[in-house]
Amino acid sequence: MKSIKEIAASLWANRVARSYRRKQRTAVEDQRKWFRRIMNRGAKTAFGRDFGLGEVRNIEDFQKRVPLADYERYRPYIQRIIDGESDVLWPGRPLYFAKTSGTTSGTKYIPITRESMPYHVKAARDMLLLYIHKAKQTDFINGKMIFLQGSPVLKKVGGIPTGRLSGIVAHYVPAYLQKNRLPSWETNSIEDWETKVERVIDETLGQNMTVFSGIPSWIVNYFEKIVERTGKTVGEVFPGFRLFVSGGTAFEPYRPKFEQLVGRPVDLLETYPASEGFMAFSDDYRRRDLLLLTDHGMFYEFVPVERFFDENPPRLTLDQVETRKDYAIILTTHAGLYAYVIGDTVRFTSTDPYRIVVTGRIKHFISAFGEHVIAKEVEEAMQSAVERFGVRINEFSVAPQVQPAEGLPYHEWLVEFETAPEDMQAFAAHIDRKMQEQNIYYKDLIDGKILRPAVITPVRKGGFAAYMASEGKLGGQNKVPRLKNDRSLAEKLYRLDLIESPKPD
Repeated sequence: MKSIKEIAASLWANRVARSYRRKQRTAVEDQRKWFRRIMNRGAKTAFGRDFGLGEVRNIEDFQKRVPLADYERYRPYIQRIIDGESDVLWPGRPLYFAKTSGTTSGTKYIPITRESMPYHVKAARDMLLLYIHKAKQTDFINGKMIFLQGSPVLKKVGGIPTGRLSGIVAHYVPAYLQKNRLPSWETNSIEDWETKVERVIDETLGQNMTVFSGIPSWIVNYFEKIVERTGKTVGEVFPGFRLFVSGGTAFEPYRPKFEQLVGRPVDLLETYPASEGFMAFSDDYRRRDLLLLTDHGMFYEFVPVERFFDENPPRLTLDQVETRKDYAIILTTHAGLYAYVIGDTVRFTSTDPYRIVVTGRIKHFISAFGEHVIAKEVEEAMQSAVERFGVRINEFSVAPQVQPAEGLPYHEWLVEFETAPEDMQAFAAHIDRKMQEQNIYYKDLIDGKILRPAVITPVRKGGFAAYMASEGKLGGQNKVPRLKNDRSLAEKLYRLDLIESPKPD
């Protein structure tokens, strides 16, 4: 017999499902509504005066006045907010700063406003309610749910509470879930990952855990330790485990290890959240594409990937996109970001309703674990090591190793040396230290024992040239990718026998 909570959840889920069916029919209209709202509010800010938002009459006006830009355009405005100024990007001052790092160097402070914060919470809540509606399952809400996330302890920057987005959202877990929520606030506030995960295990063993949520790499690491401690699969330890909610990075690379650790099928919901806004989620647990959220405080534009680096690239609105094409997604939000290049690329699988899959990033990067490592960072780390050890290199590329044969995952640096260092381990340690100095997410993953330090794999002399020739890209202006978010380049070097030493697993 269903509990009162289950009956209430079913009724609520049905109402939410009807609401989303209506929103799917009004998606283009809702986008125009949000555009007008954001322009009206943004016109009253310093940014609005600088770019003439008060004179904008339509989307075409906006696109003429406000060019595409990444965080670097916003850095001076953010600094003005930190210095105490109001009405800079959005009326008043931000409610929070989400601290992050991404496609540009240095720390980013993404504003979250009183208007935008509720939509981060609403999206997560609605996704679970739509799951209840689709799966016709409610018993899981009687069990315990774990949200493995960043510390909810916030620091102040310019008087504004600041932390990781997941830590900020932890302050908004609704009252009706608080009794079901794990880990405890005290455990969630532990900064050291090794200590934290052991405490999480202590708190969850013996509990009726039904839902797990978090970044896949963190959850897999936690599951591995559960299996080590108990000698059982996660599915055996937690027989009520029904649903996994994934976010922060792509789930697919982790699927084999996840399924091995769990030992039986569970339902999966994927999310597409960012500090800038919650853009999409799984509205149907049986599908791998995501429903684009078109009535959640954001106005979207889409730039065809092949045209992104044009001097004046086309900026399409929702009603102009096509399926099976890759677009850079551009955000204008009621947190005070305008024509903001988030850096992700998406592909529409459907336009009725609007569904997407996230296909990558505009520029080369590594973010297999949420670390957002960029070319500038690896190049500077390598340059420092070359100078420190007096070696010469011909070429190098970096790839993630998500599933090594043993030990923790790592970043593999495939390096073709002209003259190699006498102490390869010291060379690798220097590179890893420089990477940690530049990238806070990478440092967190090393400190938290999610990743082990960088591994250097020497490539045979002429190896990269042979690789480029095999790809038909030798010569001209073709360049070896400095880093890739998959192992296609690395694995081909191995297949062509272009590696000097055995694979470091």
